[in-house]
Amino acid sequence: MRTASQAQNSKVYDYAITVGLIAYGVVYLLVAWIALQLAWGKSSEEASQQGALQELADKPLGTVLLWVVALGLFALVIWKALELAYGHLDTEKKVSSGGRLAMYLFLGISAVRVAVGSGGSGKSGQQSMTAKLMENGAGRVLVVLIGLVIVGVGVRQLYKAYKTKFTEDLVGGVSRTTIRLGRVGYAAKGVAFFIVGALFAWAAIDYDPSKAGGLDTAMRTIKDQPFGTVLLTIMALGLACFGVYCFSWSRNARH
Repeated sequence: MRTASQAQNSKVYDYAITVGLIAYGVVYLLVAWIALQLAWGKSSEEASQQGALQELADKPLGTVLLWVVALGLFALVIWKALELAYGHLDTEKKVSSGGRLAMYLFLGISAVRVAVGSGGSGKSGQQSMTAKLMENGAGRVLVVLIGLVIVGVGVRQLYKAYKTKFTEDLVGGVSRTTIRLGRVGYAAKGVAFFIVGALFAWAAIDYDPSKAGGLDTAMRTIKDQPFGTVLLTIMALGLACFGVYCFSWSRNARH
C-alpha cells in the first residue's frame, strides 16, 4: 500500500500519465484524419484505432513512435489498475475505470502488434468472432447483449458531454476552450459507440456477421447515409476535438 502510494506521488508517475494521455489523443487525431479522408473518398486505412496505429507506422520513425504510444498506453493501464486497487471509488467510477483500463490495454497491445508487424484488420477479426458466436442461439443473444452494452457506453459518453461530467477527471484551472473540446469530443465518441453497438445488435438479429464491426464499420455506415460526407466530416472533427482535449487532460489529469 505504501509503495503504491509512493509511486502515485512520484514525478515519473506524473510524466508517464502525461505521455499516455498525449498518446491517447494522438490516436484519436489519427482516427479523425482517416475518417476525414474516408468522408472525401481518399482513405484506404481503417477508420479505427487500429487503422490509426497503422497510419502512424507508415510515417518516418513510425515504429519508434508506436513503441512510445504503446508505453504511454501501458502507463495508463497501471494508472487505472492502481486507482481500482487503492482508490476510494464508488461503483460507477469503478466500472468506468475498469472500462478505461480495458481500452488502454487493448490499444497498447494493438500498438505493440503493429510495431512488430503482426497487426491485422480489426474489422475482419471482429466479424470472424461474431460469426462464431452467432452459430447458435445463445451466441446470438450474447452478441445482442454486447451490442447493448456498447450502446450503453455510447449513451454514457453523451451524458458526460451534456453534463460536462468529464471535468471530474480534471484538476486545476480548466479553460472554456478545454470544456468545449471535451463536450464536442465526448459527444462524437458517444455517437460512434452508439452506432457500433447498434450494428452489433442488428447483426445478431439479422443473422449477418458482416454487419458487426468496430469504429470503421460505424464510420462507413455514416458515409453511406444521405449527406454522409457531411455527417462523417462532422464526426471526424468531433473526434479531432477529443484528441486535442486529451492534450489538455494530460496537463490537468486527476490522479
